[in-house]
Amino acid sequence: MKKYLILLIAVISLFSCGSNTSIVNSWRDSKITVAQENFKKVLVVALVKDEASRRTAENRVAASNPIFKTSYQYLNETTSQLTQEQKLKILHDENFDGVVTMRLVSKEKETNYVPGTYTGMYYGGFDGVYTGMYGYGFGNWYGMYSPNFYDPGYYQETTSYMVETNIFSLKENKLIWTGTTKSEYVTDLGQTVDAIMQAVVKEMRKDGSLPPK
Repeated sequence: MKKYLILLIAVISLFSCGSNTSIVNSWRDSKITVAQENFKKVLVVALVKDEASRRTAENRVAASNPIFKTSYQYLNETTSQLTQEQKLKILHDENFDGVVTMRLVSKEKETNYVPGTYTGMYYGGFDGVYTGMYGYGFGNWYGMYSPNFYDPGYYQETTSYMVETNIFSLKENKLIWTGTTKSEYVTDLGQTVDAIMQAVVKEMRKDGSLPPK
């Protein structure tokens, strides 16, 4: 059973960061760890309204290891009218022992000012260049150096995505770990999912939910 956990940790650890992603906060059940659960079959649930985004996120995680299975194969429009008990029975019948959910908590826009930079001529050095300018008129000097005088500052708008990741034990029927990540400069959903999972694993190693490297 431990080999599945080792594979899970190794694969997720290799994910590359597609965005600037960091943990905002997290919580773990002090009586049980993710490592102790020895998950063998885990359902991946991306709680988003857009079906294409849901499948992209779930497929990204599921493709990393055979223990991960996408939820849209088991919980979809054909099961939408079932009760919670009936849905849980499907998961138990399919031998799932864990569930990972990802949910977009908020999407916020931030505006930051990026200051300008001065890159003018350095009069204390460049003796050869500077002395070579003697005898030249202002036009020659200005034409050579004016483009480098000042690079003006500007305002940059950044969209931050807050995502909540939860890990449930179906055997214990309880939440055993949860964390919220903040992702900025998002350009690719799949790479951002990679970055979120990498941040989650790093935090779980830090709080003892997973063994250290």
